[in-house]
Amino acid sequence: MTDWTTLRYVVVDVEGNGHQPPELVELAVVPIVGGVVGEPASWLVKPEHPIRYFATSVHGLITGDVADCPPITDIAAEVLAALDAPALVAHTAHVDVDVLRRELDGWRPPEVFDTLKLARRLVPEQPNYKLGTLVERFKLAEGLPDGLKPHRATYDALVTARLFVLLASMAATLEDLRGQPPEKVDEDALF
Repeated sequence: MTDWTTLRYVVVDVEGNGHQPPELVELAVVPIVGGVVGEPASWLVKPEHPIRYFATSVHGLITGDVADCPPITDIAAEVLAALDAPALVAHTAHVDVDVLRRELDGWRPPEVFDTLKLARRLVPEQPNYKLGTLVERFKLAEGLPDGLKPHRATYDALVTARLFVLLASMAATLEDLRGQPPEKVDEDALF
């Protein structure tokens, strides 16, 4: 059995402009190496379209906050370098993965671990599995740097990283974390 800490992870959180599909306005990446949460990197991004009121009501960013920021194409190489890991972690991962696929030309996700799905499997019977509820339940925001706020990319990525470490520690092995043993190819069936 493989210890989960042998794999290098990158936790990601994105915030969008409220359009469908959403355009990136903020992105944060947090590495996890050897089971230890690293320092976050984050970017504000100028979207093609203005930030809608609904999105502002969630993350607090307005169009003026990102008006002088670079578009994603100008920082894509830096972002891709930060995302370069064998595994990606996010809460409700399909949302983040979909935005990154659209915004980063040619990017393909590595193995993805969704803390929402992991929490449902590893800590059953929670009132719900919203990130804020899990952060409160497990006190994951304690000791975060001052000024970080929920629904901003850096805060959400850091608490998701802490949640992942907690859940991965419960699973203990990489195979348990994945939820099933790696698929074995039946070589006889190939011929």
